[in-house]
Amino acid sequence: MEKKSFFEGNFGKYLLPGVVLQSVLIGGGYATGREIVEYGAKFGAMGWLAGIGTFIGFALVAILSFELIRLYKAYDYKSFIKEIAGPLWVVFDVVYILFMIVIIAVMASATGSIVEQTLGLNYWMGVVGIIVVVGVLNFYGEHLIERFETFGTIALYVGYIIFAVLVISANYDNMGTVFATRDTSYVSDASIPTIIWTGILYCAYNLVVVPASFFTLKRQTKRKEAVISGLIAGVLMTIPWFLTYFAVMCYYPNESVLGASVPWLAMMQGVAGPVVISLFGIVMGWTLIETSTGIIHALIERVNNGLSDMGKKRMTRPQQAVVTFVVLIGAMIFSKIGIIDLIAKFYNALAYAFIAIYLLPLLTVGVYKIIKKSKEETEKTEKTTSASAKAIAP
Repeated sequence: MEKKSFFEGNFGKYLLPGVVLQSVLIGGGYATGREIVEYGAKFGAMGWLAGIGTFIGFALVAILSFELIRLYKAYDYKSFIKEIAGPLWVVFDVVYILFMIVIIAVMASATGSIVEQTLGLNYWMGVVGIIVVVGVLNFYGEHLIERFETFGTIALYVGYIIFAVLVISANYDNMGTVFATRDTSYVSDASIPTIIWTGILYCAYNLVVVPASFFTLKRQTKRKEAVISGLIAGVLMTIPWFLTYFAVMCYYPNESVLGASVPWLAMMQGVAGPVVISLFGIVMGWTLIETSTGIIHALIERVNNGLSDMGKKRMTRPQQAVVTFVVLIGAMIFSKIGIIDLIAKFYNALAYAFIAIYLLPLLTVGVYKIIKKSKEETEKTEKTTSASAKAIAP
């Protein structure tokens, strides 16, 4: 009897979906620290409320998405969106591809600059290296991606914990003062509803990463697995948010940190030596690889399933690698011609688009379909049980 892989057991059912989600989120979601400043830390002592809103949003979306996918076996985002939003899957396609390119381009721009500053490497050396690694991962597909994302997540968590410990241990007095005085001076007119809504918006614009986990859900067969794995995903996706938030509070409301394009680098330059700064450069490059790999793989899965629906062959490995290269090269070019400064201003608009075509349909049609399908399965089970009982009755 062939021994099952570690990834085929409880790890694959409960932890892997969250691991993949967190690893894809890390690049566009909180790698530079700029995102956490904009969507929480700028509110100072009250910013943690945005983090709570973010956790609830991530966990709720993950649980409902995982359960709907399990029940309807919709393992690519086209099939999933068709279940909850019908013909709006076409709109989702457009928004997903646009957001994918924007996130990769913004990350590439930030990573290129950081790698130059921390490792002294030429910008394009880093870019070419990242393109090759992501291309290789998508060439070999889900088997290698699952393992790469798992071990990458462990390494990245270790890195972020080190960064947070260094920053917080050097400046924790200021953080204590911020919470003791309830300092919210960087944004003077923030209300609690505004702060919570900001956290929800942060969750919404990061919904682009959720389809990257769909391929990992094929192992789930019970609702318990969907619910527990969704909660774990919410926790894994939010821990780095709070690590960054508390680190920023050590400098709040210092403009040199809160106004920096890469707050993490601004914070660490004052407390860490060249070795740790270099490690940060490596971590930043790694986050771009994980984010790019995950969201491009979701696109490839969507294309492959579309081809299967039309009775055509799925893409070959070389074709998958070519798609990866084209997307990455396009994003890298955009990152250098200035278009990202323009497009990045529409992050909130894209967040509202995801609320309209993903979040609201999931919370309405999705919940209805989960209840309906669950009821049908219960009735089917009861009929089967009843028939079996009659068959064995004397």
